[in-house]
Amino acid sequence: MEKVLVAGATGTTGKQIVNLLNESQYFEPVAMIRKEEQKAQFEAQNVKWVMGDLSQDISHTFKNIDKVIFAAGSGGKKVVEIDQEGAKKVVDGAITNDIKKFVMLSSMGADNPEEADQLVEYLKAKHNADVYLKNSGLNYTIVRPGSLINDNASNHIELSHKLNKHGEISRADVAQTLTRALHDDTANKETFEIIKGDTLISKALDTMSTATV
Repeated sequence: MEKVLVAGATGTTGKQIVNLLNESQYFEPVAMIRKEEQKAQFEAQNVKWVMGDLSQDISHTFKNIDKVIFAAGSGGKKVVEIDQEGAKKVVDGAITNDIKKFVMLSSMGADNPEEADQLVEYLKAKHNADVYLKNSGLNYTIVRPGSLINDNASNHIELSHKLNKHGEISRADVAQTLTRALHDDTANKETFEIIKGDTLISKALDTMSTATV
């Protein structure tokens, strides 16, 4: 099984990602945590963890890691420090440690942040992180969901490089999309947007997938 470092494992979406990986026959999650008191929730699930703060040196967190999901977020408080520079640190660590795939949770609107009516600073940070990943030489998938909601998983989405419309999507379906994108034959070096839709997540990802890197 491939070990997957989850940056943002204690967040609302991150916890769902860890749960999915923990149930997977292909992947084993390693949760990046910042506080001692966060250990217990993962130990209760028999999930491995590693201490790492995105505002500090995190080079030690990549030991024996095969792939990465970046799902961390500052919640709007430290967007440059966490959403941009923190993401860049994880990319740098992935480069140094020959990580096989990097799956980035981005945001719809990150392609043109200057056109946004709100969250401009956040979208600029996500844009800069995405560009950094694209230029890294790593194999990557960048997933840009619409507005996140806490509905149950539908396992169906609408997906396109550019949807040209706004919409919502459940964190559960975002987590499903991110974990499925870890596979070697899925959405390599692709960036796409997702919202609620009628297409099975696996079928939607097939439209972005080739067997080569």
